Amino acid sequence: MRDNRKLCFVVMGFGKKTDFETGRTLDLDATYEGIIQPAVEAIGLRCIRADEVMHSGIIDTEMYEMLLRADLVIADISTGNVNAIYELGVRHALRPNSTLVMKEDKGRLYFDLDHVSTFQYQHLGEDIGAREAVRASRELRSLIEEVLVAQQPDSPVYTYLPKLQQPQLTDDEFAELLDEKEAEQERLSSYMRAGETAREDSRHGDAVTAYMAADQLKPNDPFIIQQLALVTYKSKQPSEFSALVNGLQIISVLHPENSNDPETRGITGAMHKRLWLLTGDKAQLDAAILHYGRGFEFRRDYYNGENLAACYDFRSSLQTDPDEAKYDRMSARKVREVILTELDEALAQPSFEERPDRRWVYASLANCSYGIGKVESGEGFEKKFRNEKPAQWEVETFELGKQHALSVC
Repeated sequence: MRDNRKLCFVVMGFGKKTDFETGRTLDLDATYEGIIQPAVEAIGLRCIRADEVMHSGIIDTEMYEMLLRADLVIADISTGNVNAIYELGVRHALRPNSTLVMKEDKGRLYFDLDHVSTFQYQHLGEDIGAREAVRASRELRSLIEEVLVAQQPDSPVYTYLPKLQQPQLTDDEFAELLDEKEAEQERLSSYMRAGETAREDSRHGDAVTAYMAADQLKPNDPFIIQQLALVTYKSKQPSEFSALVNGLQIISVLHPENSNDPETRGITGAMHKRLWLLTGDKAQLDAAILHYGRGFEFRRDYYNGENLAACYDFRSSLQTDPDEAKYDRMSARKVREVILTELDEALAQPSFEERPDRRWVYASLANCSYGIGKVESGEGFEKKFRNEKPAQWEVETFELGKQHALSVC
């Protein structure tokens, strides 16, 4: 039976993406699942995400058809996603109305979009707080209803060229295309959910299987590759050393040595750090410091920073030159002090309790406090971390950091 509902085509990135203007990482899947999809489906529209149509990394016939035929297009241009901005331009050229632009509120508008009305929402850390998701989804739903009823021009092209005629296309095969893409979207989402669930349950082998299936559907997507590399090295299969080597090979397609993405740098640094712990090869430790350092320098995020400090401590114990050893120790302390200052500011924010990464903030505050000798503060933050009921693998990761931090304080 043919689905005759109106179509909303959502143009946006996929997974966690870094905004290189601000250094912030945003979970765009949380935006789609928490704000856009509920708003669209609440008023009876089919919701298909543009990113699911892209296979080869280039815009193709299917994408052009969607941009022309969709009753509504929502373009999220957060993080300056070049595909999303290009596709938004194509939509503005093809249709005079029913196009909504949205972005995360701390990001800047790109190109010549300052005159375009833009719906804004807020991320807390990488994710979106529950109250903000409800608010934004409710307001987006109202805006969609207004736009579909009014049918007023919102394309700058048709606003400034009012006599321009919109192109037309027949219905041939378009309904079949929608069904195919909707099914593809569900399969990919299913694999990603399975991978995340398995990772959280410390079933890293199952997570590898799920993310490999997702990679087959959407090859060379940076977020999927990052997650696949992460769970590959954590699986320790067929051996811990082989898993680390395989993880580095997987993430190599993202060219981490030249990357400004803190997530890519952080995962790569983690694998080099573990190779050093496993083999004692100082070159692996130097590589870990290089990657963690670049990730921390770019975004000042606590994950890269805490690991950078630990690696400085490790290297200080290997230095034969007393000045070099002192430099590494002082560098470790300075990094921890920066993290404590920035996370203290995060704690003071009224929205902190809505952050989904609270447990990791508490974990980093605890270990950084331990690392500079503030044991009482560390114990207080550790208690808060454990009260968040972290997964077993998260507890084990914390314990390793704690053990090291207490050894150097």
